[in-house]
Amino acid sequence: MTVRTGTQYLRGLHDGREVWLGGRRVDDVLDEPVLAGAALTVARLYDLQHDPELRHQLVREDDDGVYPVSLAAPRNAQELRARGQAYRTTASATFGLLGRSPDFVNTAVTAFSSAQEFFSRTDPRFGRNVRAFHARCRESDPFLSHAAINPPLNRARASNDQDDPFVHLRIVRETSEGLVVRGAKLIGTLVPVADEIVVFPLPKYAKGDEAYTVAFSVPVATPGLRIVCREPFVADPTRLISTPLAPYEEIDATCIFDDVVVPWDRVFFHGDVDAANRLYDVTTARHHTGQHGIVRGAAKAELLAGIAVALAEMSGTNAFLHVQEMLGEVLGFLELAKAGILAAEADARTSEWGTLTPAIAPVMALRYHFPKMTARMIEVIQILGGGSLLSTPAEEDLRSDLWPAIERFYRGADGVSAEHRVRLLKLAWDATGSAFGQRQMQYERYHSGDPVRLAAAQYFGYDTTSLLDTVNRALRPAPAAAQLQQEART
Repeated sequence: MTVRTGTQYLRGLHDGREVWLGGRRVDDVLDEPVLAGAALTVARLYDLQHDPELRHQLVREDDDGVYPVSLAAPRNAQELRARGQAYRTTASATFGLLGRSPDFVNTAVTAFSSAQEFFSRTDPRFGRNVRAFHARCRESDPFLSHAAINPPLNRARASNDQDDPFVHLRIVRETSEGLVVRGAKLIGTLVPVADEIVVFPLPKYAKGDEAYTVAFSVPVATPGLRIVCREPFVADPTRLISTPLAPYEEIDATCIFDDVVVPWDRVFFHGDVDAANRLYDVTTARHHTGQHGIVRGAAKAELLAGIAVALAEMSGTNAFLHVQEMLGEVLGFLELAKAGILAAEADARTSEWGTLTPAIAPVMALRYHFPKMTARMIEVIQILGGGSLLSTPAEEDLRSDLWPAIERFYRGADGVSAEHRVRLLKLAWDATGSAFGQRQMQYERYHSGDPVRLAAAQYFGYDTTSLLDTVNRALRPAPAAAQLQQEART
């Protein structure tokens, strides 16, 4: 077993995969700047595993070999905290802007493998397949992405009741080689530059949807799998002053399966609506990917809070009370995000599969509230940046003959250089106002699903016993002081 380097990962992308971008097929994803930028960012994450100062945080070495910490199932509090630290290291390297970094799906696959028995209930070979796939991932350290959402053709109808029966991914037939599937899955974040795609059902399947419930993994270069990228939100990823966050343009895609053959040894599950609806929760994949999500969210909150503070200090507005209040507000959001992580780890419980599993209540709370917190942090940054966000010169101006004559008009307070001020304002805009920044906000709103359903799920899954006990105690108040005095006299 080994952990790959960035170079090894990049070499693996030359595999003939079918990727479409802007109406044309891409011959080599590394020749497309927006795809290459994402791939190079992932490559840097692979290289972190070989950094002498970080390797001990990101890599596990034990009797089972050498493999990423994200592929190790935590069995005790120390291992769970170590996993959280690994997430923090990766998230910090990308400022929390890469929601589908390699460790994310690794975490889900590890949870699936731990819950081998769940898959075996449908068919013993499926449990073996899940465990074997996890072992292969430990062996070769691939970049896994995933797709789990059905195209929203008609949300009011079940999969089996859509006008087109092959819009949602569907099993066409079973063969001696494996399952043949047709249809599409969303949202394939970073699939164009991943090694493999893991497909699994999320809840909301209905009776009659059996043919639509399937979980498996195949290489991105599998014949019949077409990856259609959304329009990029970064026009020129090489202009790193104007768009400093371009390396984190996490390209999304629609994954279209045109009678793709999924070999039997890659099938994890199919044909059971009830099990499909319970899979993500019962296997604890929801809990463990949730830990990853809130750790990543805290890293993004650090970036946004830092931008807000830097803007205020650069302009001298931090001397005003109302600005100090806003800064205190965003710093409070950051601390709440960090506290949620501690709560999820501190209240962890051992699952039926023997893994120490983060508490889901704080995870769900942050998943619902963090988008609102993010929106407010963005608003504060835009208020603090004011009209200056809209009046920065072009990146090329800083390197032109014109710059020495105009540079003094762009300086900040207390000796802040013009170039530093321009760079900070462009960073603030890229994080909050650009197409990239707006995608980040939309991602936070929906990357975990419908926020209304998230809140409802927190209610239905929450143990309210102690809360109701508190209410019942309040309904029976202690005797009043006068009554106590009377009783004392008698």
